[in-house]
Amino acid sequence: MKFYFAPMEGITGYVYRNLYHSYFQEIDKYFTPFIVGNKKAGMKARELKDVLPENNEGIPVVPQILTNNAEEFINTARRIQQLGYTEINLNLGCPSGTVVSKGRGAGFLACPKQLNAFLDEIFHALSDMKISIKTRLGMEFVSEFEELLEIYSAYPLHELIVHPRVRKELYSGKPHLEEFEMAREKCAFSVCYNGDIFTPEDYEEVTKHFPGMETVMIGRGLLANPFLIRKIQGKNGITKAFVEEFSERLFDEYRKVLSGDKDVLFKLKELWNYQIWMFDDDGKYVKAIRKAQNRTEYQFAVRNLLNNCPILEDSGLFSRKK
Repeated sequence: MKFYFAPMEGITGYVYRNLYHSYFQEIDKYFTPFIVGNKKAGMKARELKDVLPENNEGIPVVPQILTNNAEEFINTARRIQQLGYTEINLNLGCPSGTVVSKGRGAGFLACPKQLNAFLDEIFHALSDMKISIKTRLGMEFVSEFEELLEIYSAYPLHELIVHPRVRKELYSGKPHLEEFEMAREKCAFSVCYNGDIFTPEDYEEVTKHFPGMETVMIGRGLLANPFLIRKIQGKNGITKAFVEEFSERLFDEYRKVLSGDKDVLFKLKELWNYQIWMFDDDGKYVKAIRKAQNRTEYQFAVRNLLNNCPILEDSGLFSRKK
């Protein structure tokens, strides 16, 4: 099985990727948080830093682009290609209201004719690059996916990554496995599963449902438990010592590129929104982490949580997340 690390805006940038990859080599591809398409040849400084080869040495990275404009996609892809990348990913899955309102991400799925024209243009212009797509099933109804699949199947996609929910569902409810199976049956290219893999039991359920599946993408589950793939492989699970060490090292790494404790803590608190799923906390201890204003307060709050909250077994994480 190949494992992909899903992009998580604000969290899985190159600082996090490098530290994670220094501990774990099980990931076959890391997908970057989206780069907003630009009609010019440049990128924002933050986006460029995230894909610079020197910031991703030894890490298998696929840059992801967010746009509904073919010219923007092509120009941004060419700039990324100049950095040495051969594969790019189109974001058709982001359900964020600010993204969707601009007709981007999952919002682009509401306009299949325009999407078809967009894909026709970018595949003709970028025939020397691998183009993969990360998609949802549609905007409102799962029935929308059949037409979208017909569109995708008309192009030489390198890969289709499917989060089997529609945009309006966000991350609630169960993924629509029948529609994912339809994608596997109809597509000649590789189809990757993404969605709600938080425990080894989740993984076993999905792979049992889809025998022969070769690739899965995991996002929130890996942020909560960096050891998830190792647990899937039958190896040892996460420890409190690792959580403390990882938190300290991540603070140090962010401190090298950010301007002060306030900016660093903003990043770390975003991550703790997921990491807290692993702990039996009624809210008291993670609240203290969120209230921390400097490194000393943050360290004290993390150690207090580790000293007082047991790590949940996988079943506990499953029940909390569901």
